[in-house]
Amino acid sequence: MEESRQKKMNALLTLSHELGSERRQMAILGEGNTSVRLTPETFLVKASGSSLSTLTRQDVVECKAKNLLSLLERKRLEDEEIDAALLRSRVNPKSKKPSVEALFHAFFLTLPGVNYVGHTHAIAVNQVLCSPRAREFARKRIVPDEVVCCGPASVFIPYTDPGFRLAQVIRTRTQAFVRRYHQVPRVILMENHGIITLGRSPEAVMAAMFMAEKAASIWIGASLLGGPTFLAQHDIDRIANRSDEHYRQRELKL
Repeated sequence: MEESRQKKMNALLTLSHELGSERRQMAILGEGNTSVRLTPETFLVKASGSSLSTLTRQDVVECKAKNLLSLLERKRLEDEEIDAALLRSRVNPKSKKPSVEALFHAFFLTLPGVNYVGHTHAIAVNQVLCSPRAREFARKRIVPDEVVCCGPASVFIPYTDPGFRLAQVIRTRTQAFVRRYHQVPRVILMENHGIITLGRSPEAVMAAMFMAEKAASIWIGASLLGGPTFLAQHDIDRIANRSDEHYRQRELKL
């Protein structure tokens, strides 16, 4: 158990450093957060105010998932109540305060096959998410590898106040996505906010994150030339169900 815990902690730190790397320009200062499922009852999440690029073990908090998931059933919570609940969720009371976005991490880590979660404010993605075409970017695909790494579509979240209310909207819209597509999403796009990617491995989280950022850059460039031209739905379905692409996904730990 201890060895597995250390491996997961190390994997989370590596994922955080990659997403927060200055060269990627996806998160600066205290932006973004990451998490990993530790046990069926607990998970590790970035502490509030910590930097992804320099995250250390002391900046990671082990939380009790049940404590946070129960909050999502409430109709209303004051900020003080949320802060108190976040502090109560800590396994070690001496740990730092978890990010307020630990609420949506707790939910995502209940989904089948999701062991890691990453959230950033990637520049190209946010250029689209801060535009009138944000919803369209979530629904459509423009290159085959976007389908392979990011899935056939993304969950779109209209701008919602971060924290308690955002976590509730994310849960509702993610559950609707699962009912429609019969699969867990890989990418969640939050209007005027940022991107979340999910996966069974750190590699899956990074692949979806980096491919979404690349797709957004292509999208923006194509828009300047009168586009983009989107993949037809039958082409998306074909790519999503090809056996060779499934093999490639396994090799890439997606």
